[in-house]
Amino acid sequence: MRGHGEGHTEVVVVGAGPNGLAAAVSCARAGLDVTVLEAQPTIGGGARTLDLGLADGVVHDICSAVQAMAWASPFFRGFDLAARGVELLTPEISYAQPLADGRAGLAYRDLDRTVEGLGADGPAWRSLVGRLSEHWQDVVRVALGDKRSLPPGLVPRGVPTAAAFGLAVLEQGTRAWDRRFTGDVAPALLTGVAAHAITPLPSFAAAGTALLLGSLAHAGEGWSIPRGGSRAITDALRADLEAHGGRVLTEQPVRTVADLPHAHAYLFDTTPRTVIEVLGDELPARARRALGSFRYGDGAAKVDFVLSGPVPWTHPEIARAGTVHVGGTRAQMAAAEADVAAGRHAERPMTLVSDPVVVDETRESGGLRPLWSYAHVPAGSDVDVTEAVTAHIEQYAPGFRDVVVASRCVPAAQMAHHNQNYVGGDISAGAVSIRQMFARPTMRPDPYATGREGVYLCSSSTPPGPGVHGLGGWFAARRAMREVFGITKAPDLRP
Repeated sequence: MRGHGEGHTEVVVVGAGPNGLAAAVSCARAGLDVTVLEAQPTIGGGARTLDLGLADGVVHDICSAVQAMAWASPFFRGFDLAARGVELLTPEISYAQPLADGRAGLAYRDLDRTVEGLGADGPAWRSLVGRLSEHWQDVVRVALGDKRSLPPGLVPRGVPTAAAFGLAVLEQGTRAWDRRFTGDVAPALLTGVAAHAITPLPSFAAAGTALLLGSLAHAGEGWSIPRGGSRAITDALRADLEAHGGRVLTEQPVRTVADLPHAHAYLFDTTPRTVIEVLGDELPARARRALGSFRYGDGAAKVDFVLSGPVPWTHPEIARAGTVHVGGTRAQMAAAEADVAAGRHAERPMTLVSDPVVVDETRESGGLRPLWSYAHVPAGSDVDVTEAVTAHIEQYAPGFRDVVVASRCVPAAQMAHHNQNYVGGDISAGAVSIRQMFARPTMRPDPYATGREGVYLCSSSTPPGPGVHGLGGWFAARRAMREVFGITKAPDLRP
């Protein structure tokens, strides 16, 4: 395909999210001329940190805030974020799950301490999550691969871990999930992680999410928070791209082929819907039908708070957690997610909360601090969930209202205004289901191909799915380099 717009470059990347920038960096380091087109005034996609005007000097992560996968991603391990000045700060407690009566599940970075805190269910946690965390690299190879080929390095050493991961997904993805634990704290602690998938519980996709993220909580950098906000990661990617001759053009929406410069290869860090809209009749009818069948999931509504102090959690240890899953027991979370799947707003919606000041004092300004939160809602919801989120947090942190200085809600229906990939508020850029984990975005042998020569998808709508890991971009760029330019050797990503 040849773009109709002015100018000429070898590679055009549409979208400057983590995957788009990872693709651009990969191509630029291979010696190709790269141009990135971003519709928004700022880069980063789901990894942006902005001043929302709620309080002087207080900035907010507008989507992804906690980076449980950035340090573990093979792309970023090669890229070496630390060497580029990106500090990934590790909370002592990766995540917490408040329960009634002042109790809480606490996933410490230290596995032994977590096991001890879970009492009678501690050994069961160790055998399920702890075993995987000890072999997290093999878990990452399985869960963050392209879902079409055997991950490099998995055979033969990683086969036992892959098998253990698969069996654990089968257990936690069905009603058998209630057989492992005897109390209510450990299952709630794991289910809070599963709920990141925004899908009915239990399900195989949610179980895979829980076991991947749960194992990373006890390994490496844990559920880290970048100093200064998530933009530190995308700023590092942009700096490397520009150092290798690439360029990023902001406020450059791509709506039709006419908006694209002439190039040999195009990589879209977008949903399949955008590819269909842009390419139009240049996309073969069969490919258009396949991409058009891609399903989008339920939504998230964002509520950003400014607080005058820390959240007054009833259980004091929760104040040391980088992430808090506010949802109650396993049964309560399953019921809330069932409401959302049925198109209803839950009275107490599944809510994710993060206070970056727990590890990053630079995020506090004049005694004020940001608090990040999401609530799960039906796709396309236009409801302001500020009161529902506030009441839900207040249930486990009496007095929370008293420390709220300001707030702002972005309903699910408006999430796409700052990131077109969030169709109806779907922050995963596609439903997280077992089918779409393996047929994402279509059943094609190459999940990054669009059916049009030289045009590739590289977003969270492709394997391995959502998250700040850069792998969709890395995998797609490797294919484009090989098929379009004959470059078979992967570029060195080191600084």
